[in-house]
Amino acid sequence: MMLEVNDLSLRFGGTQALDGVSFAVEKSELFAIIGPNGAGKTSIFNCLSGVYRPQSGAILLDGTRITATRPDGIARLGVARMFQNIELFDNLTVLDNIMLGRHIHLRYSALEAALRLGRARRAELAARRFAEEILDFLDLQAVRRHPVGMLPYGMKKRVELARALAMEPRLLLLDEPVAGMNTEETEDMARAILDIRAELSTTMIMVEHDMRLVMDLADRVLVLDFGRRIALGTPREVQQDEAVLRAYLGGAAEEAT
Repeated sequence: MMLEVNDLSLRFGGTQALDGVSFAVEKSELFAIIGPNGAGKTSIFNCLSGVYRPQSGAILLDGTRITATRPDGIARLGVARMFQNIELFDNLTVLDNIMLGRHIHLRYSALEAALRLGRARRAELAARRFAEEILDFLDLQAVRRHPVGMLPYGMKKRVELARALAMEPRLLLLDEPVAGMNTEETEDMARAILDIRAELSTTMIMVEHDMRLVMDLADRVLVLDFGRRIALGTPREVQQDEAVLRAYLGGAAEEAT
């Protein structure tokens, strides 16, 4: 298992956001977490990325405990996140935004950067080459010099994904990757996710409200209810779980079959 989450509990005052949640994710797996607003999905992502520190439980990445690790430390261990709300710099170009994802891999001093000495110059050229490869991979070359603020919403989401991939993650957290998208944009994002799994073998955890997308793409699905795990299994198993059908999926589950 690449990721193990054991008995994770998180409280905010009197509110129990997570209550003894456990699951594990295999290498190269596309693992989905579903549930209504307030179920604890984002809380899990914030614990995995180091934004929240749970009161109890453990998170292990390739056997290394990361429960109390800072967000920058977790990023350096190979965990990247695509955010639900777009967190790009609108005044920068697509290429520059993607280049920001290479920051954790750069190894030179502030003086070397200011004077553009050999090591800094070589590192930046290597980062640019890698960013160009990501642009090709996600079919963004045509807008590489466009300011992000000028792009349509669906393309901005792809740039958000590209920046996360620029970090070369071992574990990629996809926080509602198709939220707010139309049908064509959703299909484009689904193809991108499938390409990432097929060509990069990146392990992914996806939080998403689009049940059809989840059931089509995910290898396994975790279902939460008020911070508790109520089901875990393949999409078909989850679709047939009576508690899940009653609490979350209803007709959406039947449509996805």
